[in-house]
Amino acid sequence: MSALPKGLALRALPALLTLVAMVIILIICGIIQPHIWSQSGLTLIMSPIVALAIGSMAQMVMMSIGDIDLSIGFFIGMITAMVASLLGETPIIGILALAGSVLAYAFLGALVQLRSVPSLIATLGASFIWLGVGLFLLPSPGGRVPNWLFNYIQWEPPLSIPAPIITMIIATAITWFVTKRTKVGVHFRSLGSNPVALERSGVSLLKTRMLAYATVGILGVLSGITLSAEIGGGDVNAVPGYTLTTITAVILGGGMFTGGRAVPWGTLVGAVTLGLLTVLLTFLNLSSNLQPAVQGLIVIAVLAGRLVVDRMVR
Repeated sequence: MSALPKGLALRALPALLTLVAMVIILIICGIIQPHIWSQSGLTLIMSPIVALAIGSMAQMVMMSIGDIDLSIGFFIGMITAMVASLLGETPIIGILALAGSVLAYAFLGALVQLRSVPSLIATLGASFIWLGVGLFLLPSPGGRVPNWLFNYIQWEPPLSIPAPIITMIIATAITWFVTKRTKVGVHFRSLGSNPVALERSGVSLLKTRMLAYATVGILGVLSGITLSAEIGGGDVNAVPGYTLTTITAVILGGGMFTGGRAVPWGTLVGAVTLGLLTVLLTFLNLSSNLQPAVQGLIVIAVLAGRLVVDRMVR
């Protein structure tokens, strides 16, 4: 068997298996509640998944360079606080605050690169900063989102295509283009797989890591904005569980903890599958608190299955 089929099998199989699981979960949800097959039904169940999907893209970029972000949940929560407290009333200050958040992520990348601080420790520490800033801006859930976000929520695209699906496809397509079709994306993956060779080729590791972290920040901002639109306000504690969920989505989509691989479409499938899993648990009248346990079992099963497939292909 040639190297190409082996590589394709190893890259595509996890996402394909996750896609099958997603379809099965969606069918079961449709059997339990047939209304979800309508445009309004699909919009209802997909709307909460948009922020998760974009947040998972952010985690995917982080994992592609060999790092893991333990702060993405509180960062997205902080962004919702900025949107609800600043963007509507003082747009210029709100935009500056969002831009500053992206710069803060870039400087976090510089800290990791220059001081050799493990990303787990750096992002864990940053999570407390995001939490503190979010609580300072919005001590309790609430606030008001801009009118254009309300218009986005109420938007009904033609051809009966749910708006959340269009948003996720566009976000994923842009992320795919950046990570797969640009020199910057190649540098991200090289930083995760072979940083020595990347440095020998004349590329700055510091600049590459800062750009990667800035990309994570941009996607985190977009995730926070869409989440603000969904909940109609801000809440820094809205999605603390996103850390585990986004990592799970990346792994389900074919990503790796060791870096060097970016799988935007697979990550989207993983995020949607996890989002639909929550819907299914709700339809079955099971506590959503079971979701972290289910996600943990899924990650273990996927990693074990990937080892089996790797041995079979080799």
